[in-house]
Amino acid sequence: MSTRTPVTNSPAGASPRFQPPHQPTHQPTTPQESGSWSSYVYAVGRAGPAFGAAAAQPTGILGGRVRAVVARDLAALVSSVPADAFTTDGMKAQLENLADLEVMARTHHAVVEAAHAAGTTVLPMRLATVYLDDARVRSMLQEHGTGFGELLSWLEGHVELGVKVHAVPRAAPAAAEADATGTAPASSLVSPGRAYLQRRRAQQRTQREVYQAAGGIADEVRSRAAALARAVVRHRTQQGELAPGTGENIANEAYLVPDDRIGEFHQALAGLADDAVGVRIEITGPWAPYSFATSSQGDGGTR
Repeated sequence: MSTRTPVTNSPAGASPRFQPPHQPTHQPTTPQESGSWSSYVYAVGRAGPAFGAAAAQPTGILGGRVRAVVARDLAALVSSVPADAFTTDGMKAQLENLADLEVMARTHHAVVEAAHAAGTTVLPMRLATVYLDDARVRSMLQEHGTGFGELLSWLEGHVELGVKVHAVPRAAPAAAEADATGTAPASSLVSPGRAYLQRRRAQQRTQREVYQAAGGIADEVRSRAAALARAVVRHRTQQGELAPGTGENIANEAYLVPDDRIGEFHQALAGLADDAVGVRIEITGPWAPYSFATSSQGDGGTR
């Protein structure tokens, strides 16, 4: 779950109300019904040399060759995929296989980033956006051309930067234990049981302080980052397998930042957690604007 929040200090903070297309259409029950191949769509952008060149670089899903489907002044990056792999049943099977899903996500991302690296503004499509054929893709571009154009103009000259704040309470107990033992008078005689309880209380107190510090730093990050961003999306914090490494994800946000303020953005957040034991700030990107341009349509299915 994520929410899109315009940054109020920018007069152009609000994004256009256009949402990329959600088209509930007939889904083929067999590949033969619409041919053996369907068109997987990675991203939409303005037609031109840069966008076309990006299509020649990466390999698509399941090794398919990426191509540009053009309609007037817009183009979509597309590759052919087996039709039966993206029916409702086919997508269910793929989503249940985490290894296959990871490969698909990485390939999708590589195609989008190739277009972004070519210097063109792109609208990344949601994972597993599939149309029956290129003709349907062209129809989609024509039908939603005005909205796509407005969104591309709004995103022009901006990138996405991700910011995560982590609380790592495991980094603090050693210091807490040292404090607990160091404050006891040298002459005092403390039983092993009481000494253990003192250490545990010190560790728990320190862990609470870590989470409090992480919350305060997350608030400061939002304040400083918002001053440099056009918009922000607050994502659900990552947990379990989505949160590699130690610690707990306290904040997980994406900022739409002008190209020429990336360095300033990093400088604004530099050193914020240096004096907070057990708190870590992670900045990722720059990326294509996934959080501000992805389609709201459901995962999988052929349109």
